[in-house]
Amino acid sequence: MTLISMMSLAVAAADEVHGEEAGTFPPFDPTYFASQIFWLMISFAALYLLMSRWILPRIGGVIEERRDRIADDLDVAQQIKTDAEETRAAYEKSLADARARAHSLAADAKAEVDREIAEETAEVDAEIAAKSAEAEMALAEAREKALAEVRTIAAGSAAEAANRLAALSVSESDAAKAIAAMDKD
Repeated sequence: MTLISMMSLAVAAADEVHGEEAGTFPPFDPTYFASQIFWLMISFAALYLLMSRWILPRIGGVIEERRDRIADDLDVAQQIKTDAEETRAAYEKSLADARARAHSLAADAKAEVDREIAEETAEVDAEIAAKSAEAEMALAEAREKALAEVRTIAAGSAAEAANRLAALSVSESDAAKAIAAMDKD
């Protein structure tokens, strides 16, 4: 006989003995209640001791550790937030100071440039006034010289005209004296 056939015979024999005698499902058979209650109480007590002595304290420790870690993380986050706000305030203050310094430097530079422009303008105005005075003097000299030449030419022309038209004998010096007398009037 083979091993499989022997096992099937043993299973069949066991089914006949148990199934035909009791006719009920063994856990619901009242003859086994006492042993089931006994083992239920032992299993419950063992699980209760295992849970209360080792598992629940470890879970409680892990929960407490997480709670502490979360509280520490919140404290660190609050400190970082406070530091960030202080840094931001310091940055804004330094930025405002830098802007004030920049405006001050710009105003100083503008004042310096305005002063330099005023000085250069005064120098250029002085140069222009000097050159203008020189030019006016040169023009006055040229005018005087031209007028002197015009008088000389006029005196010569007047003397010549009087000599030819009126048949008079007028010298250029007499004509120049007559023209000079007319200029004074």
